[in-house]
Amino acid sequence: MHSEDFGSPIFVKRATYIVQEITSLADAIDFLNDWPEDQRNLIHQTALQACYDADDGHKPVSAAHHAFIDFARQVVILEDPISAMQWIAACKKLRA
Repeated sequence: MHSEDFGSPIFVKRATYIVQEITSLADAIDFLNDWPEDQRNLIHQTALQACYDADDGHKPVSAAHHAFIDFARQVVILEDPISAMQWIAACKKLRA
C-alpha cells in the first residue's frame, strides 16, 4: 500500500447508475477537481485542501479520507461500501 492510498475505499455515486470507487488521494483530488464549480462550497474546499495537504505531507492521509467522506455525506453521494461491492460483484458476474 502506498502512503497516498486510503486504508479502505470510499464509494460515491457519480450518476444515477454509476458508482465510483475512490481509493487514494489522487482519486479524491481528481473527483473534487471535476466537481461542478456551481456546486462547490466550503465543505468541498475543505475536503480538497485536506487532500492537497495530505499529498504534501502536511496532514495524515486519514484526515483527507475523513474530509472526503464528510464531503460525500454532505452532498448525498456517499454509497454504503457493502452494497456497492455486492453491486460491483453482481455486474462482473453478469459479464462473465
